[in-house]
Amino acid sequence: MGHLFYGTSTESIQIPDRLLAHIKVVVTTKLRRSESFTLSWTHVDGTPGRSTLWLQPAIPLRFVFDSAEPEALSSSTLKNMADMANSSAGLTVDLTAEIPTTETAPRAVPARTAAPAGRRRPFSVAA
Repeated sequence: MGHLFYGTSTESIQIPDRLLAHIKVVVTTKLRRSESFTLSWTHVDGTPGRSTLWLQPAIPLRFVFDSAEPEALSSSTLKNMADMANSSAGLTVDLTAEIPTTETAPRAVPARTAAPAGRRRPFSVAA
């Protein structure tokens, strides 16, 4: 179980290492760009309710992992989390969610048809 320390508080938020590794990538990417956003979760320690943090570059943030080895990251999970973080609702995480450890192979991208200039086709993976 990893720990997220926010601001000057000595109390941490306990988050599974695998989930925390993904959160770290999304958070540091956003903060590096000076983009503020919210991070929310539902309490799982028996306390009713949920919490939300306002993340912005001036507030101290520290990630502490129980495991010395870095976690393998899921690109599809990172993309989903980044999309959420970019939304007006912010990033909401389920502290009990299992993140897949292996990626599914991407489907072959069909040959390009005449698409309007400047428009890109979305990349998709098999579900």
